[in-house]
Amino acid sequence: MAEGLFKHIYGDKYDVHSSGINPKGVNPLSIEIMAEIGIDISNYSSTNLKEYHGQEFDYVITLCNDENCPVFLNGKKYIHHGFKDPGTYSKNNMEKIDIFRLIRDEIRDWIKNSLINDIN
Repeated sequence: MAEGLFKHIYGDKYDVHSSGINPKGVNPLSIEIMAEIGIDISNYSSTNLKEYHGQEFDYVITLCNDENCPVFLNGKKYIHHGFKDPGTYSKNNMEKIDIFRLIRDEIRDWIKNSLINDIN
């Protein structure tokens, strides 16, 4: 979701990549709730962090919870903001959708209101 949001908001200014230490594919609920706000991430894929080994980035931005946050040493500047992983909730489907929407909106607001100040 974060990659899709960042690309949608600032993709004309930044080259955005997303990865994780244990990629599992894009959650169908992420695709659904992003489509609700006009962002298509249906063709996105999970990328293992190892695929970026040796590459240097101006910014490494982590959004994971602190327990499972990867370390990537090839960044010039590091920014972290922890968000709950909506995929870890085991409630019924309607509550899951609400949680995905909540996290989506929290990430979007953070990108627009805080993150952009840190990288400008």
